[in-house]
Amino acid sequence: MSKKLGLNIGGRRFDVDVEDNFASFLEQQMKKDFNIDGNNDLKLLLQAYVRKNHDLYVQEQRIEEITKKLEI
Repeated sequence: MSKKLGLNIGGRRFDVDVEDNFASFLEQQMKKDFNIDGNNDLKLLLQAYVRKNHDLYVQEQRIEEITKKLEI
C-alpha cells in the first residue's frame, strides 16, 4: 500500500505517493521542515534540502569512522 503526502510550495500543491512503512517517518520530517497546512516558499525548500544533505554528510562521516575502527 502507499500513502499520499502533500505540500504547498510557491503556491502550488505537490503530492507524492510513498510506501506505508516510510510514510509516517517522512510525514514527521516534513512537519519539522515545512508548514504542512500553509504555503512554503522556495527558500524554505532549499534550506530543508541543505539541512538534510548536511545530516547525510555527518552520517557518512560517522560510518567511515566506524568502518576504520572495525578494520583495525
